[in-house]
This record gives sequence, structure tokens and C-alpha cells, in this order.
Amino acid sequence: MLAIIDVLFKLGPWAVVIFILGSFILPQMIRILREYERGVIFRLGRLHAVKGPGLIFLIPIVDRIVKMDLRVITIDVSKQEVMTRDNVPVTVDAVVYFRVVDPQAAVVKVENFLKASSLISQTTLRSVLGQSQLDDLLAQREKINQELQEIIDRHTDPWGVKVTSVEVRDVVLPDTMKRAMAKQAEAERERRAKIVNAEGEFQAAEKMVQAAAMIAQQPIALQLRFLQTMREISSEHNTTTFLPIPIDLFGPFLKK
Repeated sequence: MLAIIDVLFKLGPWAVVIFILGSFILPQMIRILREYERGVIFRLGRLHAVKGPGLIFLIPIVDRIVKMDLRVITIDVSKQEVMTRDNVPVTVDAVVYFRVVDPQAAVVKVENFLKASSLISQTTLRSVLGQSQLDDLLAQREKINQELQEIIDRHTDPWGVKVTSVEVRDVVLPDTMKRAMAKQAEAERERRAKIVNAEGEFQAAEKMVQAAAMIAQQPIALQLRFLQTMREISSEHNTTTFLPIPIDLFGPFLKK
């Protein structure tokens, strides 16, 4: 470095001045933007162009560049206290994914697109969940996420911001509501068990009625069933003795 300064002094004072000016001016003239970056250039305060990626040349003092990142950006929506449509207080938080699709609009039409997008996400989250039932919030999460995405994207579209996804991350219920839901679930399980038991009794009774109708048409079937029952009992090696009596003997008594 000292050798360069000595050479410049030998060339003359103008060489030193040019070298000093070049050291300050060249970094302001040249910009290198990455593949995911764009530069919004203002010339004398007026919007000039959007350039990038690659090497960009600027006019010192005259041009000013604002870099914009085109990658997907994530915003954590802080926890919000929300009162649902059926008057249940819940605490929810969400995650919003978006990216800049129009760098010019993101610089010119909004002061800080990150802050603006975050605030509109918070207000939309409170508004949409406040109009939803608690059961919908717990069971239809995909539908609510889609509605949130459409509303937020409609607000951020003039700013050149595209919302790609919105996810409601967590729903915290009060302890009293958790206990009430547990009791409701237990009662629902008991109701289903009673219904299944009643359906089984109904089907069994229906089959017995059909069997009785068949036996009434063919009385000999009852004798065969009686003999089969005797065979099943005798297979248990007990000392019980059966004396089969024809049911026809009791026919006259039953008629009287």
C-alpha cells in the first residue's frame, strides 16, 4: 500500500486525488445482487428501474438502490386472545408464509411491507376466528387456514406481496372448557355404546321371531332342536338325565 502511495506522489498530486476519489466512488457505482435479490433504483428521488440479479452500475450521488429479497418470508403471529362466535375465550397463534412478487410495489406503495403484513395478519386472525364456532375451529382447521390466506392475500396484493400459506398453529382452551369437553366426549361414548347394545338386542329378537315362524311351519324342527340341545349337554360328562316328552301331549290342555 505504501508503495502505491509513493508511486502516486511521484506521478503528481492529481493522481493522489483521483485515487482517493476512486476509492470512495467505485463502491457506490458497483452493486452485485444475488439470484434471489432485486434492486429498486431511484434517480434523483424518482423511480428509475428494477434491476438484478448480477452486476449493476449506479451513478454516484444521483442513484439510490433499495434491495428486495424475493425468497419466502415467515412471520410468527403472536398469541391473540379471541372470543369465538359461541362465546368461548381461546388463545391462538399462527404462521404466515409470503414472498415479494413485485419489488417496485413493495417499496413504493408501502413504507414497511413486513410490519404491514404482520399487523394485517393479526387483525385478520382475530376477525376470522371471532366469527367461527369453537367446533369449526377445532375440526375444520384447513377451511379456516384457507379463508385466512385469501383475506390476507387480498389486502397485501396491492403491496406486491403474495401470501402462499397461513397455518393456525395452536389453540389453547380454558381448563373449564377442557373438562366440559371431556365430559361431553364421555357421554357421547356412553350413548354410542347403548345404541350399539340396543341394535344388537333388536337384531337378536328379529332373528328369534324368524326362527319361531319357521318352527311354526315345521313343528318337527323343534324336536330336532331339542335333540341337539340334549347332545350338547351330554357332552359335558354330567349326571343329568333327560326324559323327552312330546309337546303334542300338552296340545289339548293348551287349547282348553
